[in-house]
Amino acid sequence: MAVSDMMSDELEDGQATDAGEVPAAEATPHEVLVGAESHALADVAIEVLDASGDAQASDEDEDEPEEKPESPFDRPGRWYVVHTYSGYENKVKGNLENIVKARELADRIHEIVVPMEDVVEFKNGKKVTVSKKVFPGYLLVRCTPSDDVWFAIRSSPGVTGFVGSASKPTPLSRREVESILHVKVEGVDAPAKRSRPSHEFELNETVRIKEGPFADFPGHIAEINEDQLKVKVLVDIFGRETPVELEFSQVAKL
Repeated sequence: MAVSDMMSDELEDGQATDAGEVPAAEATPHEVLVGAESHALADVAIEVLDASGDAQASDEDEDEPEEKPESPFDRPGRWYVVHTYSGYENKVKGNLENIVKARELADRIHEIVVPMEDVVEFKNGKKVTVSKKVFPGYLLVRCTPSDDVWFAIRSSPGVTGFVGSASKPTPLSRREVESILHVKVEGVDAPAKRSRPSHEFELNETVRIKEGPFADFPGHIAEINEDQLKVKVLVDIFGRETPVELEFSQVAKL
């Protein structure tokens, strides 16, 4: 190589060095592979942590106990049945509440209930729903027994006594309380509270059909179906008794 050419090469190398353009060191294939594996492991670790966090949150949600409906049996005191004059249940309830307030017995006589239920009745051919007493002549009292409590209840106007022995009234069991006050029992699908149909019809009673092809025909009741709110009426057609099924509202008493 000529001297001039060597000097030219050295000059170009010197200019590159003076300009600071030093080429970066290239990573070896091993270093590239290790870096890629590190990133992959980090991503997997993050996914595992996220999954474990979700699972833990899910377990916490599953561990949370469901709220159970409160049972009136678990309230303070015990439930007793008080006998009253029939038709005076609400009046006795009001009298007893006044006595509790006047004698400051609220910490011992906790609750007074007249059990009610919805009843379907037919009035003037129309179906109506009314509230009626479940046990006419009785009411429930939740109290903490003591001589003062017994005396206050017995002395209330309209009260004739307790259910049970005269000296020691009998408290209701859990099943009785929850059944009367319509409480769902754990683990058992309690039947939905349903209306109890009430009607004024009787078997073999003569009635008049109000509507339909046999309107104004008389007949007598052969069958009463309270579940379906229907009656089967025997109608005299051409000298033969023909059964006709009708709703309560389609017939009227004579």
